[in-house]
Amino acid sequence: MYLSFYGLGEPPFELTSNPRFLFFTPQHREALSNLEYGLSSSKALTVLIGEAGTGKTTLLHAALESERCRGVRTVLLSNPRLTRAEFIETLASQFELGARAEQSKASLLEGLETVLRERRRRGEITALVVDEAQSLSNELLEEVRLLANMETPTEKLLPLVLAGQPELAGRLNEPELRQLKQRVALRCQLAPLTLQETAAYISSRIRTAGGETTRLFTREAVTLIHDHSHGIPRTTSVICDNALVHGFALSKQPVTREIVLDVCRDFDLRGGVPTSSLENIPAERASSTSAGPVGAAGPEGHEPRSAASPGGASDPAGGFEKAENRARVLSMLGLR
Repeated sequence: MYLSFYGLGEPPFELTSNPRFLFFTPQHREALSNLEYGLSSSKALTVLIGEAGTGKTTLLHAALESERCRGVRTVLLSNPRLTRAEFIETLASQFELGARAEQSKASLLEGLETVLRERRRRGEITALVVDEAQSLSNELLEEVRLLANMETPTEKLLPLVLAGQPELAGRLNEPELRQLKQRVALRCQLAPLTLQETAAYISSRIRTAGGETTRLFTREAVTLIHDHSHGIPRTTSVICDNALVHGFALSKQPVTREIVLDVCRDFDLRGGVPTSSLENIPAERASSTSAGPVGAAGPEGHEPRSAASPGGASDPAGGFEKAENRARVLSMLGLR
C-alpha cells in the first residue's frame, strides 16, 4: 500500500525467508560457509545456534540454494515437535521408503541405508536438515545420533544439520546427550546485530526492494529501531514495515523517530540495547545527536532520551498532536 509513496518496487520488510534479502554480517558469512561446507563435504553434524529472529531459517535456505550445495538432495524438517513414531513415519515418507518403513524403525534404517549408498554411488549427497531443533525431545535427538552413524569407511552417508535457538546449545551439554555432542563437526552462532549492522540491514533491504535509503528513515529513527528491536532482524523488519505504514498514512517522508516510537508502543516493545550490541560502538558515537536521513553508512549514534517516558518522548505539549496523528493513522487503516 505504501510502495509508490516511498519509491519501492516491492515490500522491503516481509517476514518470509527470502535469500535474496539475506543481509551478510561477518558472522552470517562465516555461518553460511560452515553450512555449505558441512553439507557439501558430508560432515557428520553441523549445528547453527541463534536467537529467534536472527535469520537462521533464511541462512539455511541460502545454503541449500547455493552453488556449493547444488548436488545435495535435502530433507528439511521445519516442525520437529514429533513423537518417535511420527518421526520415523516422516523420514520414511520424505525418503520415499514405502509403507513398511513407516511402521518399523529397523525397516526404516535398512531401507534408508540402501537408498543412501545407492545415491552415493551415483555421486549424490543426501542430507537431513532440522530447523527449530531445540524442540526435539531427547528421544528424537538420540534417533538423530543413530542416523549420524550411517557411514562408509571413508565418509558419512547422511550429513545432518541442526538449527535452533540457544536452548539447543544447553541441551547438547546435558550428560545424556554427550554422545550426540561428540559428533558435532562444525558449529556456528548468530548474535543480534550491532547498531551499525542494524542500519546496514535496513539500508540493504531497502536497496534490494528498489528504494533509496535516504527517503525512508532518519538516523534517529534507525537508532530507536535498533534500541527497541535489540538487534533482532525479524523484530527490526516488523518495526520498519509498520513505521512505513504509519508514515504513509501521515504523508511523512522520511519516517521520523516519533513515528517509530508510536509503533514500538503499539507493539509493546521496550527500549534498552543489550551490552553485547553496544560493545563495538565507540563512545563518541554512542553520545552523538546528529540528525538527518539514514544512508548506507548507517546512523551516527544514539539520540539522548528523556526519562519522562519509556521510549524517550517527553514533550507533554505534543501529546495532543500525537494522539490526533495516531487517530488519523488508525482511521486511514480502517481500524477506527
